[in-house]
This record gives sequence, C-alpha cells and structure tokens, in this order.
Amino acid sequence: MRDVLSALEERLDSPTSKGLAHAVSIAIRDGALAPGDRLPPIRRVAQELMLSPTTVSAAWQLLSRSGTIRSDGRRGTTVAPATRGGERYSTALKRDAAQGLDLSTGVPDPALLPDLAPLTDRLDGQIVPSSYLDDPVLPELRDLLLADWPAPAEDLLIVDGAMDALDLVTRTLIRPGDHVIVESPGFPVLLDLLEDRGVVVQPVHLDHSGPDLDDVAARLTGRPAAMIIQPRGQNPTGVSLTPTRARRLAGLLGSTSCLVIEDDSAGDIASSPALSLGAWLPDRTVHIRSFSKSYGPDLRLAAMTGPSHLLAPIRHLRALGQGWTSRLLQRALTALLTDPEAQARVRSARAEYARRRSLVTARLAAHGIAVEGTDGLNIWVPVRDESAAVLRLASAGIAVAPGGPFVVDSRVETPHIRVTTGLIASGHVDVADAIAEAATASAWSAQHR
Repeated sequence: MRDVLSALEERLDSPTSKGLAHAVSIAIRDGALAPGDRLPPIRRVAQELMLSPTTVSAAWQLLSRSGTIRSDGRRGTTVAPATRGGERYSTALKRDAAQGLDLSTGVPDPALLPDLAPLTDRLDGQIVPSSYLDDPVLPELRDLLLADWPAPAEDLLIVDGAMDALDLVTRTLIRPGDHVIVESPGFPVLLDLLEDRGVVVQPVHLDHSGPDLDDVAARLTGRPAAMIIQPRGQNPTGVSLTPTRARRLAGLLGSTSCLVIEDDSAGDIASSPALSLGAWLPDRTVHIRSFSKSYGPDLRLAAMTGPSHLLAPIRHLRALGQGWTSRLLQRALTALLTDPEAQARVRSARAEYARRRSLVTARLAAHGIAVEGTDGLNIWVPVRDESAAVLRLASAGIAVAPGGPFVVDSRVETPHIRVTTGLIASGHVDVADAIAEAATASAWSAQHR
C-alpha cells in the first residue's frame, strides 16, 4: 500500500478529484499500478495525500465510470483489467457468416456514389504539390465549403474523415475525467473512443426533434466539458435536429462553458438542411462534415470548422504527425463539388435513400411498429428481444446490427436493432415484413424456428 500511495503522491499535480484520477491513470500508464492491484481505502488515501475523503471518493467515481478501476467485493477497489479498444464497434459488426442481404454495416450503397473516373482529366498538372510548406487546405476547396457552411466559420481544417476529426478533438480539447454529453443511442466508435480517453460519458435520449432538453438540462448540473451531437441523419436513429430544437439547445448551453462538437457524418446524403449551434454559440462550436457517405468512403475526407483558439491546438497536433490531408484527394473533392453530373448524382442518391427508408418504415408502421427519425441510411427498430431478432433475421438471410453497442447502458434501454435501409435496393415489403416478424421474436421462438 505504501508503494501505491507513493506512486500517487509523485504524480498528483492538483489536489482535486480530477487531479487524483489523473494521477491514478498516469501511474497505470507508467506501470506503477497494474491490473488487479488493490487501491488503499478512501480514508487512508485522503489522510496520506492530505485530501478530503469527498475528493478521493469523487476521483474513484470518475475512474470507476471510465472503467479504470472497479469494486471487487472483499478485495476492495482494484485496477481494472485493460480493455480492448473498439469493443462496441466490433460487436456491432460481428456476424457469424455472410448473409444474402447485409443491412448491418451503415455504409452507403456503392451504386449510388458519384463516378470519379470522368474527373481524372481535370486533375492533370495539379497532382504534385509544390512544397511541404503549401497551405494544408486548398484555397478553392476552402472557399467552396465556407460558401455552403451552416454557420459563420473563423477557421477551417481538412482531415481524414469524421472519426479522425473526433479523435483530434477529443485528444486536444477533452481530458480524462471530464464529463461529456452524448446521444444515446449513438455511434459505437465514438463511445469506444470516449471510453478509451477515460472521460465520463453522460447519455441523453433523443426524440423526433433531437436531444431531449430535460435530459440535457439535468446533465449540465455536472458541468460537462463538451456535448457531442449528430445534427442530421443521426446514426442509428435517423433523427435530425430541428431549427427550433437547435435554438433552444443553444439557449440551454449558453450560460455554461460546455463545448459543442457536431458530427455531420450524413453530410450531403441527408434530406434535412444543414444547421449548426455555431449560429448561436460561435466561440465554442466545432462543426465536422464528412464527405464519405455522399462522395465515397475511400476519399476519407471531412472538413472541420470552429474558432481559431479551439482549432489551433488541433492544427499543432496534426503538424507533429501527418501534417496535412492529401491535396490530391482535396482536388478530387473540389472537382466533385463543382461537377454538375456529380452533383446531380448526389441529389439522386439523397432522394433514393429517402425513398428506401420511407418504404420500409411505412410497411413497419402497418405492422404497428413505430420508427423514430426521418433521415439518413439507418433505422432504429424496437424489438422484443435483441438477440432473438438478430438470429431470426439471420435465419432469413438478412444481417442487421444488434442495438446494444449503440447505447451507453443497454440494461436500461429498450431492445433495438439497427437496419441500414440505404442498402435495400428492392424487395422493401418483404424485408420490412421479415423485420416486423423478428421484432416480436423471443429467445425461445428464435432458437426453435
């Protein structure tokens, strides 16, 4: 116990709960604490480190919520085993075998993406940048994006997709032990990322207009460092934030110091208009727009805007590593954004995704199954038993994603499955009927089908 206390004392740079939680995290990273090591009782830690028992208890709560430590019965509080990153995401995509119709992935239909081949001639003579010191963002691309941005933007970066943007934001603007408000259900990769960062995830529910305001108000009492939302075509629900809800949400956040991080992953395939809380909170809103679902996942491009004081540390972090996102890919995106045929293809894809979603949800409604949301590639279907529904559909040759990985705590959520309706090119009635049947399946009926 003395060695543990010494290790914590050496690393304690602030006599606060966050400071102590950080000291424990650093001790684990340095190898001074290992999985299974027992931590001293709260009162002894408080006495030895000259902290209040309340401060130590709060630090232990932070570490427990992030999965760093756990209560282990008679053994007391111990360092938790190391977890593998990406557990939620890998679980969401896990399938026993290839299915005839895979609706589990959340990806766009390749047949609806613009064709890059006709645009290659426009890239001639522009392929090699003149210097490592060139502007990381093509000026012509910057001008195009800012002309179509949902709120005035002081600064803009181009990064390697929405998750690269979220990774950079969480590494620079969020610290272990911080409270972060997220939508539940939400994107499993984001939940994995936040848990890996050691933050305290604070879920809020969604209704047809966006995050529930009462839930948000309750979470704000914990003084969260940030709130992360998907403003349109939310994955997995398809809910889009309405202008009225956005204005009221900005009003709630206005009296706090909470950052707003917006992940517009749906981008141009969303039917809902783009909007941003940056229209009301420009000094602390980071807005991310992905172009993967609308122009091609292999472009790996997203734009990120925000005030200079928030984007400066992100730009510095990138300068120490990758430096910039390929200007060749930026030129390809610029060509796509200015090509009439490519733009017509994106508009057609947007309408087709909306049509596919509407056909399935209307048929489910006829079966008495209500699905929230109106936009995007996916639907969030309530079911009687999640595992049974996945198994029933698999037996019919249809793969879907279980809902558990999308929620912060599946024990308190209604069971759901996520279905990527954007990949249903035909047979909508038959697929919807199979989903409706699976929604009522119990574990016994699924196993004895």
